[in-house]
Amino acid sequence: MKDAFGIPQSLLVLGGTSEIALATARRLVVRRTRTVWLAGRPSPALESAATQLRSLGAEVHTVGFDALAPESHETVLDKVFAEGDIDMVLLAFGILGDQAHDEREPVAAVRVAQTNYTGAVSAGLVSARALQAQGHGSLVVLSSVAGERARRADFIYGSSKAGLDVFAQGLGDALHGTGVHVMVVRPGFVRSRMTAGLEEAPLATTPEAVATAIELGLRRRSETVWVPGALRVVMAAVRHLPRAVLRLLPL
Repeated sequence: MKDAFGIPQSLLVLGGTSEIALATARRLVVRRTRTVWLAGRPSPALESAATQLRSLGAEVHTVGFDALAPESHETVLDKVFAEGDIDMVLLAFGILGDQAHDEREPVAAVRVAQTNYTGAVSAGLVSARALQAQGHGSLVVLSSVAGERARRADFIYGSSKAGLDVFAQGLGDALHGTGVHVMVVRPGFVRSRMTAGLEEAPLATTPEAVATAIELGLRRRSETVWVPGALRVVMAAVRHLPRAVLRLLPL
């Protein structure tokens, strides 16, 4: 069970090598989290992440998980929940893709959509059902400000995040009153492996800053978290810009 400050004792990370997820796990382990499940494709990176968290004092398990194999999600995740209650599920997997390439190669664009949206819908629903069955817990979903408004530069990725964001909001409404808390996290440009080589956007942030915001959101039991917080105001303005104006901006 979470403590009075909202910090989980047990954490399941879907996307166990995500830099944001690992920054969050490190922060929570230092605070109180004792058991961590890292779910992802088996790899040296996943094992390295587990070793890192064990060095901080956590009991860490790894489990094979593939966002692109939704038919396996129920079996994989049910086994994790069968080991004991999970206080928090962090849905953190996703791929950025390459906009220019993916426009020319629709199969690659579909992979972005299937990973970021279809896989997340499947894993999110399975996790939500398990959390509801145990009667408590938080489902934290990593969305993106890219889903707030279509932009020429990343509309394939952005559309997948827009779908995920709406799904997570609706799921939160569906679970209201059940004891399960759904929190949507909307970071801006995050300096990470995923964005290496890309031109940095204004109000860029770091995995550690996102982790800090997630912890604060858990303590406040927030439904939506913007990182950095100023993006809430910026995106409110961008959302209402005429399309003719938006096309002229370097977004």
